[in-house]
Amino acid sequence: MGIETNNRYSDKELEEFRILIQEKIDKAEHDLELIKSAYMNDHNNGTEDTAPTFKAFDEGSATMSKESNSQLAIRQEKFIRDLKNALIRIENKSYGVCRVTGKLINPERLKLVPHATLSIEAKNMQK
Repeated sequence: MGIETNNRYSDKELEEFRILIQEKIDKAEHDLELIKSAYMNDHNNGTEDTAPTFKAFDEGSATMSKESNSQLAIRQEKFIRDLKNALIRIENKSYGVCRVTGKLINPERLKLVPHATLSIEAKNMQK
């Protein structure tokens, strides 16, 4: 994937990124379903059959597990939303353009972080 001089990726390059992003969305949605089903299983597991001495520990650990699953689900939903927004940028051909510098984001960065909207240069300026 070469960088074009007209400050946007070619349609062919955008299509390659679209395929990559769609694969990531599919995997992320699958992972989200796993997280949600784990949460539902945590929710349905009773502690009635455990010994009384372990009951408080089990409830505490179940609460922590539910909270961490909830946080995982929230992060996963945000990741999916960011990826879907990247697909919109592909459609309007603004994908891969840094929203701060207006320069193209390095294609290697986009392969690793396909929903990136900042170049490394712009990210470093934020620090």
